[in-house]
Amino acid sequence: MSKQIRLGILTPSSNTALEPLTFQIVSSIPNVSVHFSRFPVTGISLSAKGLAQFDQSVIIQAAQLLPMLNGTAAGWMGFESDEKLCEAITKATGIPATTSVLALNKALDIFKVKKLGLVTPYLDDVQERIMKNYNAIGMEITSGTERHLRVVKNTDVALIEDNVLETLVGQVVEGGAEAVSTFCTNLIAAHKVELWEAKYGVPVLDTVTTVTWDMLRQCGVDTKAIKGWGRIFQEA
Repeated sequence: MSKQIRLGILTPSSNTALEPLTFQIVSSIPNVSVHFSRFPVTGISLSAKGLAQFDQSVIIQAAQLLPMLNGTAAGWMGFESDEKLCEAITKATGIPATTSVLALNKALDIFKVKKLGLVTPYLDDVQERIMKNYNAIGMEITSGTERHLRVVKNTDVALIEDNVLETLVGQVVEGGAEAVSTFCTNLIAAHKVELWEAKYGVPVLDTVTTVTWDMLRQCGVDTKAIKGWGRIFQEA
């Protein structure tokens, strides 16, 4: 591949996980570079202040610099919010856009998942809203296939250790999940996906990997060259 491909990613300001993980994921692909822009986010909640952090106008300002969103707010704000945001980004920049959640939903369709394991760091009400939104589109998430850690401060999410996440992934698989999503782009989980897939026998769709996969697909990149980051990259 001789064409230079530049991936632009918008990320919440308090996220410290996705940049190094994304650089590692694409490192085996020649002529692909990744560039980041940020917008202010300090915590995840359903309060007016918490929701205002994801106001479209704020994100569009960042998008006029770099037009891909690596974040999971559509999980609790509704998938249509990301669809509208991508339309607005493309209108403002002329560049195709995707998000972690829209990419996850594409992957769930490809893997024909009907029962999802949802592992997040979020508060009870945020988790319940995500479950409700997925249930509304026919994706089953039950008490047996969800786990959440009730983390208040977004910067604390990146401090969650591998063994904690591995335990939660195992629990939702035991609960009957056909696939698992580690659903927060500030979770340091992507590097463990292949190990968990081998251990538990189901696809593990981390939201850092989903958006990277979808961006590369949109740019015409063969993602099969990416090894060690999960089954998703072996899907067309």
